[in-house]
Amino acid sequence: MKGFPALLWLCVAVCSSYPLHGRAGDEGNGMEILQKYLENYYGLEKDAKQFVKRMGSSPVVSKIREMQKFLGLKMTGKLDSSTMDLMHKPRCGVPDVGGFTTFPGSPKWRKNHITYRIVNYTPDLPRESVDSAIERALRVWEEVTPLTFSRMSEGEADIMISFAVGEHGDFVPFDGPGTVLAHAFAPGLGINGDAHFDDDEQWTEDTTGTNLFLVAAHELGHSLGLFHSAKAEALMYPVYKSSSDLARFHLSQDDVEGIQSLYGPPPASPDVLVVPTEPNSPEPDTSLMCSPALSFDAVSTLRGEVLFFKDRHFWRKSLRTPEPGFHLVSSFWPSLPSNVDAAYEVTNRDTVFIIKGNQYWAIRGHEEQAGYPKSIHTLGLPASVRKIDAAFSSKEKKKTYFFVEDKYWRFDEKKQSMEPGFPRRIAEDFPGIDSKVDGVFEAFGFFYFFSGSSQLEFDPNAKKVTHVLKSNSWFNC
Repeated sequence: MKGFPALLWLCVAVCSSYPLHGRAGDEGNGMEILQKYLENYYGLEKDAKQFVKRMGSSPVVSKIREMQKFLGLKMTGKLDSSTMDLMHKPRCGVPDVGGFTTFPGSPKWRKNHITYRIVNYTPDLPRESVDSAIERALRVWEEVTPLTFSRMSEGEADIMISFAVGEHGDFVPFDGPGTVLAHAFAPGLGINGDAHFDDDEQWTEDTTGTNLFLVAAHELGHSLGLFHSAKAEALMYPVYKSSSDLARFHLSQDDVEGIQSLYGPPPASPDVLVVPTEPNSPEPDTSLMCSPALSFDAVSTLRGEVLFFKDRHFWRKSLRTPEPGFHLVSSFWPSLPSNVDAAYEVTNRDTVFIIKGNQYWAIRGHEEQAGYPKSIHTLGLPASVRKIDAAFSSKEKKKTYFFVEDKYWRFDEKKQSMEPGFPRRIAEDFPGIDSKVDGVFEAFGFFYFFSGSSQLEFDPNAKKVTHVLKSNSWFNC
């Protein structure tokens, strides 16, 4: 299917179903929608004049049953109300197939590091919101494969991402709001691999309009080589579905099996830590882990996992596994102190920094880095700061935030210096974060602040708290 895009199609905004024995006009409209649906997605031979006459014939009934089976409906072979309801829902505009599948010929990228470029932006969202949505969409696939992605600011990238209206140079024009949302091409040279988004749609970060992250994650699945799935829970199912919990979105098993059929699973090392064979490694304490009063000393990411520090131990949570591991800090890093104050990862340096009192240590995987501990004042913090409550480093902005009581400082990782104009009040720049911060990390475009047994999900683009959760919500308690 070289050069043929996967089209995300939004049907006309008519939400009511058409009765089989209603008014002639309604029935005629229903027949027209059914005819186009079967022709576009299920290979029914085009014959507009004869369609109504053929409604009771075996080829049409067979196609209706095929459609109903694929979309998970009762196979009546008739244009019933549930079938009509589903045909009005948002969906992709390419033909449907069963289970996950790839494009004909199974095109894929012949390398594991793929570049992308955002060529232009929609006026509906701030640029940083678009950047974040695309990065999150790519991360969905990166977490379950060996693939890695890097963004280019100019030149020709493997995946060129753009917003356009009407005819935009690929012979597949967009046709205004409420119809085609986006389309993407299978991997390959030139236009292949590219993803185009219809700028006549209302793109949003939430579900008030068309959620950019969800559409981008689907389209970039096509850019990586996936076609459509018949599983309703799959991201690659042809019908567009909003999600009530975007922060915790994850791929279905069907999506994972599909993308891994092309690229394989993620490597076990060095991207994750290997659990040491430690005779005194503790067993997970479920009662503590799921206690409603649980609080943490510090929280940090590490190579795609999240580490939750408590006293002499830490929980290690991978987004790919449901249950966290529970370990002694000393079993991984013998020289690190217990009861740490803060921890944060600088991803482009592949380094996690651990802070206690006025000192900090550096680790890479299992390795403790030489030359540490160092004084926190070498980072540019004033002598009046005796300890840091929490810290995190933004991968996109390349800035590290240090939280101390009700204030915070910001460190420029590129310049390796503290930024002028700080400290600033936490509550002013992070509205809703008005308690002492115990830990914080960044995931899915959100900041997660921990304070006592509570966790606050903060949207940095909207500058507001979007969810209040228990601190141990990541543990599936």
